[in-house]
Amino acid sequence: MKILIYGINFSPELTGIGKYTGEMAAWLAARGHAVRVVTAPPYYPDWKIGAGFRNGWSTEVMYVSGAAVSASGGDGRLKSTLQNAVYRCPLWVPTQPGGIKRLVHLASFALTSLPVLLRQAFWRPDVVWVVEPALFCAPGAVALAKICGAKAWLHVQDFEVDAAFDMGLLRGKRLRSLVAGAERWLMRRFDVVSTISQRMHQRLLDKGVAPAKAVLAVNWVDMAAFALPSPDGVAAYRRELDVPDNAVVALYSGNMGGKQGLEVLAEVARLCLGGVGRSKILFVFCGNGAGRADLVTRCQGLGNVRFLDLQPASRLADLLATADIHLLPQRADAADLVMPSKLTGMLASARPVVATAHVGTELAMVVGGVGHAACGVVVPPGDALAFATAVQALAANLTWRESLGAAGHLYAQTHLDRDAVLGRFEADLLQLVAKVPPVAGV
Repeated sequence: MKILIYGINFSPELTGIGKYTGEMAAWLAARGHAVRVVTAPPYYPDWKIGAGFRNGWSTEVMYVSGAAVSASGGDGRLKSTLQNAVYRCPLWVPTQPGGIKRLVHLASFALTSLPVLLRQAFWRPDVVWVVEPALFCAPGAVALAKICGAKAWLHVQDFEVDAAFDMGLLRGKRLRSLVAGAERWLMRRFDVVSTISQRMHQRLLDKGVAPAKAVLAVNWVDMAAFALPSPDGVAAYRRELDVPDNAVVALYSGNMGGKQGLEVLAEVARLCLGGVGRSKILFVFCGNGAGRADLVTRCQGLGNVRFLDLQPASRLADLLATADIHLLPQRADAADLVMPSKLTGMLASARPVVATAHVGTELAMVVGGVGHAACGVVVPPGDALAFATAVQALAANLTWRESLGAAGHLYAQTHLDRDAVLGRFEADLLQLVAKVPPVAGV
């Protein structure tokens, strides 16, 4: 197949949508499909253009080796030709995103990428796959698919319209009604609309997507990478972080943005200053993003807190295995609008999770154990005392931690393994191109 991927985030971004879109492109190219990507230079989660990239138009060739794809400006040796290419387009990157600035940011990419996108009509892709955010890119994707007779697939990682209004980034009933109507109209133009969780799938149906077109396509984790964490790698992290021998490590790792509700972590660390029993609880906050500076300020004077920048993908399994407990805060108003992508690695690492979520949300059901064994503890969003109490209880009970961690690893192995998830996605793509409806629903 010829697959055109269109979205604002892509490799080498280490978190969120860019990570998953990059891994998907690599996997499909390694399977022998021709893959082209129209995207932006890496900028997330630091909100600045990544080192070694310029904020302009450029073309990179993807070199395929096994399941890995790297981008380079070479001349197309080995298996790579311009059948496998990355086209980067400039965009405006605000240093402090929010509200109107974020809209202008997303719109700038949709505008600069449109000519590059439409030129792909001469390549005649079989499928045009576009990811939301940014919904601004959806009209161009539909237009291109119509021009060249391709199938159009919209994949929703975040319900950005709902989140923008629910989190107060945008306001006004009339504006919300207008934007939501445009969103529903656009979604109906696609041959397939997919998303990453059961509750988000139901939201697609609520927005008027036909059941035959609504597909569940979950995020994944490379389980092979978590099979045997390196003892040397884990030991290196503990030395780097100056972790005492008797310490229990509570780790947050990922983007530090507005949807995470990170402000609660500082208070949790403060409440846990005395440790529990003979053990000290050491909090490690690893990540970058617009919310990091505020979290650093809130944690000033706390001797039980360490900060790390985002770590290379090659060290992710070791980093997550360094944790004894994973921390997953999330704002209440983001519930079921997003499914935290970092959860997949947490579960694969065989460590328990303390998550903030209301009962009945998808995150609460996965972590708390609805239809499967519990993988961790769920506490109300914003409740620092309940969060700290859960961390202290887990820190005091190694057997409980091991039991919850094993359940999480089994859940990831059963439901989230990369090859299985992407194998189903590939089958749906093949069926779509063959004009056979994909397996809808769950």
